Amino acid sequence: MLDIAPELSRWCARGRDFAVATVVTADGSTPRRPGATLAVDADGTAAGSVSGGCVEAAVYDLCRQALATGESVLERFGYDEDDPFAVGLSCGGAIDVLVTPVRAGAPGATTLAAALTAAAGGEAVALVRALDGPAGRAGHALLVRPDGPPMGSLGGDGRLEGAAAVRARAMLASGGTSTVRVGDDGSRYGPARTLLIETAVPPPRMIVFGAVDFAAALAGVGAFLGHRVTVCDARAVFATKERFPQADEVVVDWPHRYLDSQRLDERAVLCVLTHDARFDVPLLERALRLPVAYVGAMGSHRTHHERLRRLRAAGLTEAELARLRSPIGLDLGARTPEETALSIASEIVAARHGGTGRPLTGTGAPIHREGAALCHGRRPT
Repeated sequence: MLDIAPELSRWCARGRDFAVATVVTADGSTPRRPGATLAVDADGTAAGSVSGGCVEAAVYDLCRQALATGESVLERFGYDEDDPFAVGLSCGGAIDVLVTPVRAGAPGATTLAAALTAAAGGEAVALVRALDGPAGRAGHALLVRPDGPPMGSLGGDGRLEGAAAVRARAMLASGGTSTVRVGDDGSRYGPARTLLIETAVPPPRMIVFGAVDFAAALAGVGAFLGHRVTVCDARAVFATKERFPQADEVVVDWPHRYLDSQRLDERAVLCVLTHDARFDVPLLERALRLPVAYVGAMGSHRTHHERLRRLRAAGLTEAELARLRSPIGLDLGARTPEETALSIASEIVAARHGGTGRPLTGTGAPIHREGAALCHGRRPT
């Protein structure tokens, strides 16, 4: 639900009733992962997607049905090669979809509206919903923030909500969506509930060092991929907002000094495009010791080997140096700044999801991998 929070928060603000279908689990090759959402309002307007087209019509009908009956439903869609008319996924995988009506004044509606508003505003929040039991049928929900008490209810006596909040806060560290099993009394034993935990976190940071033409192209691609993009350069004449209109911010500072001032999480990516030892070495000396997702540096193979020599002299270990992606990007034969930006972005995506960067043609590897860095798609635990 949180993946289309801006649109749904507007629906809530206008008092519109709607039904929301959310992918709960995904097995095998599927177009969308857990958390993907399709919503349908009382007028039949649709927003979002759960399958990229395979089962949208069937899920749309389920949303309309849920609005009419007021009842939640959990439906499974797979692939049946023996029935060519069956509604399913042509890619061969299977998804479980939770369809929940959301009506003003109904149980959980205030909590859902608050979660959608917070997520749309860029806050880090988790939304917990029960998939079984009375709470699941009634549409109860729990809103969990990194700090403070949770809001809402799962229909328990407080112990279930407390345990759910602990699990939700653990997932907020990296983002993602998953189902978990939690006992009614808050333990992992005895009668248990299956809970869906969705999280929304602020956009991951992309910091591009070096106010060059390649940086302008990369800022555009980074923004397209959902990053909050910063361009940093010590030269004020080059580091201007006019030159980088797609960057969220442009900073004039020495790269290593700016990096020292930032608090970055494990999703951040750092792209060093200066290929000047005066900037690169002190910057990379710090960057390669940070728990970020990606550190890449531009330059030729010759520049790379000279840079490694200087970094070793600065005291970096071989394990730290092994984290450096240099020359930056995948081998696409790129020539223009835009092609180079695509090369860099492709490597970032591959690193995030455990991709190889090789053509899919002729390979037997799954097209849709289980997330390497995030907890998307885990089965109930």
